[in-house]
Amino acid sequence: MSSLSDVHQLLGELVRLPSINPSLSPNRTDLTGEGRVGAFLAERAEKNGISVEQMPVFRERKNLILRICPSGKTKHRVFLTPHMDVVPAEEKDFIPRVRNGMMFGRGTCDTKGSVAAFFQAFMQLARHGPIPRNTEILFVGLVDEEYAQAGSRKFAEEGPGGDLAIAGEPTNLKVVSAHKGSLWMRITTKGRAAHGSTPQIGRNAIEGMNPILQTLANEYPHLLSNKKHKLLGSPTVSVGRISGGTQPNVVPDHCELDVDRRIIPGETEDSVIDELSDLLRKQKITIPDISISRSAPCPPLDTNPNLPFVRLFLKSVGRRKTYGVPYFTDASPLAAAGIPALVYGPGSIAQAHAKNEWVSLKEVSDATSAIVNFLQSLP
Repeated sequence: MSSLSDVHQLLGELVRLPSINPSLSPNRTDLTGEGRVGAFLAERAEKNGISVEQMPVFRERKNLILRICPSGKTKHRVFLTPHMDVVPAEEKDFIPRVRNGMMFGRGTCDTKGSVAAFFQAFMQLARHGPIPRNTEILFVGLVDEEYAQAGSRKFAEEGPGGDLAIAGEPTNLKVVSAHKGSLWMRITTKGRAAHGSTPQIGRNAIEGMNPILQTLANEYPHLLSNKKHKLLGSPTVSVGRISGGTQPNVVPDHCELDVDRRIIPGETEDSVIDELSDLLRKQKITIPDISISRSAPCPPLDTNPNLPFVRLFLKSVGRRKTYGVPYFTDASPLAAAGIPALVYGPGSIAQAHAKNEWVSLKEVSDATSAIVNFLQSLP
């Protein structure tokens, strides 16, 4: 890879450092954890005189924080916040391969392409300037985005406030100001156990779930289609898991359904549960137990595209408008803490988590140049 540009070589080196989220592959300690990536970036930063901070999130898993202080008084603050973890893959997938202007390998798209572009731009500004007069710039390598976003939640809770955060994700270099929230519901029906030879004595919890499944597949999507957000469209619902019963000859007394409900701005956990309960009631279906199964809230993102730093970012990266996407990102916890946030980076979401993941090298280069333009434009 010696013929590649500096940022492409950096991307290849990052791909070679396995950083699978430990929560997704707990038995592969040789391939898990963000520590290798964080240490690699920290060493490069220190060699260039950048101070390095570590923000503990879990034991041995830390957010990496690098700073460029302004030449004058700090009046503004901007964050570059790509995540360092990736989803599970085989060992061979951490060997980067270049073909037809694309780099293949786990993490190339989600999101080491963004890590490389953001870090390269950050270091270029640190080495060559011009340093902003009143804006502090932080590069924040986040942990745990692929599981529970603990890194961004920790930074939002304990880090400084700011004027803008850029979450690195594959957006094909479109500027994203809105994305759907992620709400996981667990629906539980209860029955009465009985011997399989005398089912009439019991009450089958799985059969009790059937009309609920039918409603989720038919009436509920129709109801959701009547809601609209100008960038995100309508909310969605998807049944992801069902579990019930113990064995064939026992009438099941318990059935659970896990539902992924993507929410748009204006919706809340309580409003969604009330909405579904009302719909089931209208269908004359016994209201089951409905609870939230995700431990941390994942609200939608809806950043005002007319904020001064958002407008500055759009102008710097050569875009006229912002977009919406259906997937959830670290931008949401940051925005919930009062930091206006956008999502931006090289690559397509269609390649994220794909078996043969890849990213366009041109997009990585273009992202680097765009971020440099933005950083150099800061007041």
